[in-house]
Amino acid sequence: MANRSVEYWYPTAAYLYVLHLDGPALAWEYLRRNPGYRLDWLHHRRRPEVAQRWGLRVFEDPALDARDTHPAWFPDHEALVLLYPDADPPPDALVFGLWHLPGRKHLVHDGRRLVLVAHWPGCCLRFALAPGLEDGMACVYAVRACRKPCTRYRAFAAELDRLDRLTAAEVTPPATRPRPVATALLELHTLQALDATLAGASLREVAEGLFGADAVTADWFSDGSLRSRVRRLVRRGQMLMGGGYRRLAQLE
Repeated sequence: MANRSVEYWYPTAAYLYVLHLDGPALAWEYLRRNPGYRLDWLHHRRRPEVAQRWGLRVFEDPALDARDTHPAWFPDHEALVLLYPDADPPPDALVFGLWHLPGRKHLVHDGRRLVLVAHWPGCCLRFALAPGLEDGMACVYAVRACRKPCTRYRAFAAELDRLDRLTAAEVTPPATRPRPVATALLELHTLQALDATLAGASLREVAEGLFGADAVTADWFSDGSLRSRVRRLVRRGQMLMGGGYRRLAQLE
């Protein structure tokens, strides 16, 4: 048996950043592992239009994880906040202040416009900036019309509520973070299991990397719960990599 403990996927600590990713960022983590996408990336300069086949406006380098790149999904995520200059602002109009937004900020051009991504412990806000909008200018929020507007409006309002709470809060990041929820741990284990299988690891080797050799020694049976759990993680990762990531990015 190969010594898998020296391989990149084995230390769970390398995946801890996954615990703080939202849906669009998780979608990128699965897409960038897709062999078909990685092949298209090699030829993306000759065929940039192929990006939309993967649900992207423009290609992104699959070597970059969600901490270093912010893919522009097509169509937009429902929670994307659209900002436009206010043509007739009242005296107490809200103004756009880039540096007043909390968190770590990134500006990304998606081929048609600027998108501002603001990270804060436990959340990520995305804004599409209309041409002509400048720092300190009165602005308005917009949401696209749709056949079932209530769902989109609720997502839109939830993002604005989060922004209001963050803006009003102290800007110093908290010293501690809440315990990861079960869904976040599921994504961490799924991505680690997916990387392991893509590297050629067996189910038993995957289990040892995720849960430790002692747990595998104690509970590795043909019909055991641990073996079934690892098998489900691998299947889930392959499903999300193969196209299920679109649900995470709200492309369908």
